[in-house]
Amino acid sequence: MVCTMAFLRALLSRARTFRYGPGLAAALPADDAVLLDAPDERLSPALVAAALGDFEPAAKLLATTRDAADWEARDRGLTRLVAFADSREDWLTHWLAAAPADPDALLVKAELAVRRAWSSPAHAELLREVGPLITAAAEADPRDPVPWRLALDHARGTHASHTVFESLWEQALLRSRHHYGCHVAALRYLSAAWYGSHRECFDFAERAAEDSAADSLVQALPVRAAFALLSDAGAAGRTTSVQEDRIDAAADLAITLSAGFPAGDPWPAEVRNLLACVLAARGRTHEALEQFRLIGPYATSFPWASVADDALGGFLDTRASVRLRVASSTPLRGRAGHGEPRGHYA
Repeated sequence: MVCTMAFLRALLSRARTFRYGPGLAAALPADDAVLLDAPDERLSPALVAAALGDFEPAAKLLATTRDAADWEARDRGLTRLVAFADSREDWLTHWLAAAPADPDALLVKAELAVRRAWSSPAHAELLREVGPLITAAAEADPRDPVPWRLALDHARGTHASHTVFESLWEQALLRSRHHYGCHVAALRYLSAAWYGSHRECFDFAERAAEDSAADSLVQALPVRAAFALLSDAGAAGRTTSVQEDRIDAAADLAITLSAGFPAGDPWPAEVRNLLACVLAARGRTHEALEQFRLIGPYATSFPWASVADDALGGFLDTRASVRLRVASSTPLRGRAGHGEPRGHYA
């Protein structure tokens, strides 16, 4: 994958700013200011309370998202709470004891079980065992699309047929036509790594983006398909010109989406991290640098954990390499050169 040389950070910390001026360095947070998967202001109090064994702020947060039908925020908050519960679940145990039929507690319980099952080499068998937990979460609030995102992940892991997948997908769409989490789960099922192909994956992602609002995170679905293709191409060979056109079109669409959010906004951070990674892989370094500027301090595990053993290190190394490439193409006295090559993984 692009930019895995760890020495770049030490090299750039001095040589880059000395030779090319402070502009490129000043626009980006220092390495030690970058945070991995930092919680937003709504989630932070819930995580702090959970660390102290108190489930009530988490319960209130998820109940608020459910009452408001804010499914995107609900799914994101759920994922972060479950990641915490995976190592510290006493607060969840207390919650389930106090309110065993709470739809939010049942959803956290189901997601935690799915997460743990996926982490095992025997995930297919373990996932079959947690099916009833997903059903219980779905029945607890029939409006909620998030349990159907779990069901789609469950279908992928249990080798469910396309017929089963399509029936689950229909149920997800009935609850929220443009829910990003469900779309990502469906995209994974249709990927070349599982039960589809790169063409099928792109077709699905592009149709979904065309059907969604301009500010919907679903607009970033094609760039996820692009990342999957580039990851395979990096290991197996070159991409075709048709594939490259689709990759660049997906990146352009995600750039437009990113431009609609403020710089340093944690909400689109994962999309921007993914976009920066894809742009860097395509050799579009000036555009990648702009995404790193918009990201600010908000690094995310995806996609960097997919390309490096250390997700934060992968982010920082890629950012450093992009800065070096931009600096090396910038004349000492003036403007950057026009145009830049679009290449493959370096």
